[in-house]
Amino acid sequence: MKIKRIAAISVCATVLSAAELPVRTVVLYKHGVGYFSRHGTLQPGDTARLDFKTGEMNDVLKSLTITDSGGKVTGVRYDSSIPLEQKLGDLPFLIEKGQPLSAVLDQVKGARIEMEFGPQKIAGAIVSARLIPADHDHSEREQATLFLDSGELRNVDLSAASSIRFTDAKLQSQFRDYLAAVTGARSKDKRSVYIDSTQTTARDVRAEYIIPMPAWKSSYRLMFDPTGTGATLEGWAIVDNTTGEDWTSVRMSLISGKPISFISQLYAPKYIARQGAELQEDKALAPEVYNGAISVESQQRAAKMSMAAPMSQAISGAVGGFVPGQSRSQPTTIAAPAMAQELADLFEYDIARPVTVRKDESAMLPFLQQKLTARKLLIYSNTGTSNPLSAAELSNTTGKTLDGGPITVYDAGAYAGEALVETVKAGDKRFISYGLDLGTRISTTQNSHTDDVREIHVHNGLLISKSAVIQTTSYSIRNVDPRPKTLIIEYPVRLNFHLIDTAKPLETSSTVYRFEVKVPASGSVEFQVTDENVYDRQLSLSSINPDGLLAYIRNRTISDTARKQLQQIADLKTQIVKADTDRNALSSQILAATQDEERTRQNIASLSSVSGQQQAVQDYARKLSEQEAGIVRLRERQSALDQQKTALQFQLNDLMGQLDF
Repeated sequence: MKIKRIAAISVCATVLSAAELPVRTVVLYKHGVGYFSRHGTLQPGDTARLDFKTGEMNDVLKSLTITDSGGKVTGVRYDSSIPLEQKLGDLPFLIEKGQPLSAVLDQVKGARIEMEFGPQKIAGAIVSARLIPADHDHSEREQATLFLDSGELRNVDLSAASSIRFTDAKLQSQFRDYLAAVTGARSKDKRSVYIDSTQTTARDVRAEYIIPMPAWKSSYRLMFDPTGTGATLEGWAIVDNTTGEDWTSVRMSLISGKPISFISQLYAPKYIARQGAELQEDKALAPEVYNGAISVESQQRAAKMSMAAPMSQAISGAVGGFVPGQSRSQPTTIAAPAMAQELADLFEYDIARPVTVRKDESAMLPFLQQKLTARKLLIYSNTGTSNPLSAAELSNTTGKTLDGGPITVYDAGAYAGEALVETVKAGDKRFISYGLDLGTRISTTQNSHTDDVREIHVHNGLLISKSAVIQTTSYSIRNVDPRPKTLIIEYPVRLNFHLIDTAKPLETSSTVYRFEVKVPASGSVEFQVTDENVYDRQLSLSSINPDGLLAYIRNRTISDTARKQLQQIADLKTQIVKADTDRNALSSQILAATQDEERTRQNIASLSSVSGQQQAVQDYARKLSEQEAGIVRLRERQSALDQQKTALQFQLNDLMGQLDF
């Protein structure tokens, strides 16, 4: 019972004179934060308390701003993020769940206490405290042994004491700190910020900060006019109050845009790892360990290898040192989000009337209801269906930025479908589609072919030709409804392709061309889109054979002079090819003659050792002489062909080097 009394006193002291600073303004953004402004009166000596969730503290500490009406704020305190076990570990006692008072007192042996037993008061230092069995039943009672001021040791019954008080102010403070820490830990996700003041006059105080908040969401209702030339756009904002407190009659604004925002770890204590350093002379001398001897020859070989080793290898095995080419530490960077291009591109929706949203509730708030220009039409993107989509072209003539979101479409007072639109700036326009038009059917056919060589150029021995791939897409459109329609055909923008022989598109996005086609009532219409890809092909003149050059010579796009020059190159290449062919034929003849000559030599060698074959040997000798003379003549012709080819090749290289058109 006494412990509970101490806890109550401690809690009261912690929250004493907490002033209210109600929420007055709430500004919600699309990127996950909310701006809050609180305003209230701080009386002399008051402390204002603001409660936050643990996950909000980083943003609070980064953004909190305090202003007042002429007074002075003496400080801002907040609950630490130090774990409860660490806070309690510095205190000289521990109060566990269900622990009796005697066990607590026994932990502070030597502490001086004063006790009251009715009209009697005693004071002394705690020697010990314990539980002992009761005299008449199986229960236990608490007893403490005190060393009184008179020098007497006395056992006292703790349950009989009407009051127990520590006389040491420091110990009293430690008990208060202990109980305050335990009380604060009951709400694991709650942290408080305290604004202190010692002023002698009351004044107005304003606190402003940002915290993480759910992004507000927008949804629209589009209602077409009976004429079909305009529409009314109604916008609703969906907001969620997850702060744990009511928003009562607050001024609310909604921001369309994405400013840069990030989280810095400011709430958790930051400990810096420091370098260890000591003087070399303070280190103890380490023992040396000597290796066994090796042979002299091995020593010399090892020394040569050591001298030949690169310096980087010599130090790469260092321990505890800095190795060249390696960083001592890796810097930590905080990547800003990929919304930087939206910075300062903001638009505010200021809710005209005060807003009330209870805690843990959400609300729908109207922020727009205006006429705007809307044109009903059809959109066809050739996505695998033969029917186009019912659509509309919305021109933002509201003078406001329209935040992106879903649109529910009503036509002739009935539900017509749903669409999704991205953010639209004032003066801009967007297409939306909300249903399938079954009264219009579209079929497509494609024809693709490669055009002939359009241009030929030669420079620095390279032949560059330009050709084109041409594709024509035909749309056959049939309208079975008895009213005319406007159709938007979306044709993809393809890399390196360009439109030709086609009507100018209504507009072009980064991915599609949009063509507007008027479709008559109960009628049909044909529409074509043609694009081409002009590409270059480069070939070395030296690698093109004469037949390959013939195709370029016959091309009608080159001049007569260029055609003659290419023809000269083709003729030289033909002569070089013929020289190679003739030389290869001579090589075959030389090989055959050499083989015949070798057989003749073998016959002479075999007949020379046989008697009576002198005449045959002489005949073979004459034949061998003729064969050698024939081989000489063949080799002379082959050498002449080599010289001819060299001259032709030199002439060809000179001509190709000069060719430029």
